[in-house]
Amino acid sequence: MMMKRTMMAMLAVLLCCGPSVAADKEIKVGFLYVSPVGDAGYSYAHDMGRRFIDGRDGVTTAFVEAVPEGPDSERVILNMARKNYDLIFATSYGYMDPMLKVAQKFPDIVFMHCSGFKTAPNMGNYFGRMYQARYLTGMVAGSMTKSSTLGYVAAFPIPEVIRGINAFTLGAQAVNPGVTVRVVWTKTWYDPATEKEAAKSLLDTGADVIAQHQDSPGPQEAAQERGVYSIGYNSDMSAFAPKAHLVAAVWNWGPFYKEMADAVKAGTWKSGAYWYGMDKGIVDISKMSDAVPEQVRSRVAAKKAEIVAGAFEPFTGEIKDQSGAVRIPSGKSAADPELLGMDWFVRGVVGSTQ
Repeated sequence: MMMKRTMMAMLAVLLCCGPSVAADKEIKVGFLYVSPVGDAGYSYAHDMGRRFIDGRDGVTTAFVEAVPEGPDSERVILNMARKNYDLIFATSYGYMDPMLKVAQKFPDIVFMHCSGFKTAPNMGNYFGRMYQARYLTGMVAGSMTKSSTLGYVAAFPIPEVIRGINAFTLGAQAVNPGVTVRVVWTKTWYDPATEKEAAKSLLDTGADVIAQHQDSPGPQEAAQERGVYSIGYNSDMSAFAPKAHLVAAVWNWGPFYKEMADAVKAGTWKSGAYWYGMDKGIVDISKMSDAVPEQVRSRVAAKKAEIVAGAFEPFTGEIKDQSGAVRIPSGKSAADPELLGMDWFVRGVVGSTQ
């Protein structure tokens, strides 16, 4: 579990300039993915961002997929650095320390780590405020459930995932105060069979809408097989479960990757922590299924507009945890350090943060 004090470091944007590259030089950009690009989920979304910049404005890209977190990732990052890549993106949390180790050996290369909190003069971190999209998908789920029991297949109990579960629950409770969200941990980012079985276990408890923080459409498929609804993640997964899929919380990495590549080419890149939201387009929701009533669509669209305009923050109190203790007082919004270090569930979530 990430410590709150370390997560606060993610917010301290460093103002030191990083390595510079001649503006007319072609640059090579490398990507590391924790799962196959064909996962239809997390790595697929990042690869769509890579494709967005590949071949444009003097940028060439390459990627390595299904790289395990830990020592194997260090080897892959080191290999890219030795081949003189100008910019390297490592897209999974467990790549953070290996990337930092390599970055310290290659000060003339720019390194960017996704979802972490450590920085160096030539290494930054980045992520998106996916909890905003999670809140909206929660509104859809809360509107469509008949049992008022939602299921959530989740990877690891880290703040990123816990924050998303909480936002989803708050969104569902905004339209259906009596809803509960049952959580099952798989302890894996990508294992289609395990994810599908976890979804089935939630369906057995009475859940009639399945959401996920997983990379495969396994949970979506389980929902369709049982004749209930599902909420996708990372990309529009409707093709895998067209009868079940209601909406998905999705990533749009392309513009961000272009922004970073352009900055490296221009010599203006700065190390720091980048945490963009719906206003920047880095997170969004997919097109909703025809099964979602127009009244629900309109309500969600209105709330999305408020989020984009900065008029609504999902984590605004009063918000209580599972024990009933007030975590966010009435009228107050959680500050970024609180969000980045979130290690507790809101009231209405059934499950442990361990």
